Amino acid sequence: MAIILHIDTAVETASVCLAENEAVIGFELNEIQKEHSSWLHPAINRIFEYAGKKISDTNAVAVTTGPGSYTGLRVGMAAAKGICFSLGLPLIGINTLELMAGNVITSERSADFIVPVIDARRMEVFTAVFDKTLKEVEKPHALIIDENSFPELLGKGSVIFTGNAVQKLKKVIRHDNVLFIDGMPTAKAMTAPAFRRFRKNDFNDIAYTEPLYVKEFYQARH
Repeated sequence: MAIILHIDTAVETASVCLAENEAVIGFELNEIQKEHSSWLHPAINRIFEYAGKKISDTNAVAVTTGPGSYTGLRVGMAAAKGICFSLGLPLIGINTLELMAGNVITSERSADFIVPVIDARRMEVFTAVFDKTLKEVEKPHALIIDENSFPELLGKGSVIFTGNAVQKLKKVIRHDNVLFIDGMPTAKAMTAPAFRRFRKNDFNDIAYTEPLYVKEFYQARH
C-alpha cells in the first residue's frame, strides 16, 4: 500500500489530495488564487487529520509541474520539495496539460487528438497536443487563438479541447470534428497517474525538477 500526497496549485483553483494507492482518503479545494500560499500547508495538515494519518506515513509526493500560474507553480513545487527533502520521500512530477488530457479520456468518450488549453491573457492559452494514447504530438507552448488555429489537426480527425480556456476557442473554432469540455481536473485526477509512476519507481530528481513555465511570467486572472 502506498500513501501519496498530491498537490495541484497550477491554476486559479488549487487542491490537495491524500490517497491510498489510487483511493482518495482526504481532499481539500481552494478557489481563491491569491490565498494559495497561506492555504496550502494548513490544508495538507487537515487532510492528514481527516484520513487519520500522519505526514510521516507518506510514501511519495506528487505535484503538478505546469504550465500554469507562475506563482502557483512555485508555491506547489516548493511545498512538495520541502516535504520530500524533510522526510526523504520520492517526488512525482505530473505535467498539467497531460493530466488534463488524461482526465477526459474514458471508454465512452475519446477522440483522435486531445488538446488541453489553459487560460492565459486575452486570447492566449498554454496548450499541447496528445493522441488518444496520451502520446505527446506537440510539446507544451503558448498560443494566440484565432480562427486559423489548429487547421491541420482538425483535418486529421476528431479533437477534444478541454480546460479552462475552451470558451475562448468556442468563439473562433467551429468544426464538425470538435468536442469542447470545459473545466479543470483537481488533485483527485492525479491519483491514477501518480500511483502508476510510484509502482514503476519513476520519480523526479528533487534537486533539479523545476516548474514548466512555458513563458517567463504568467499570472492567471482572479
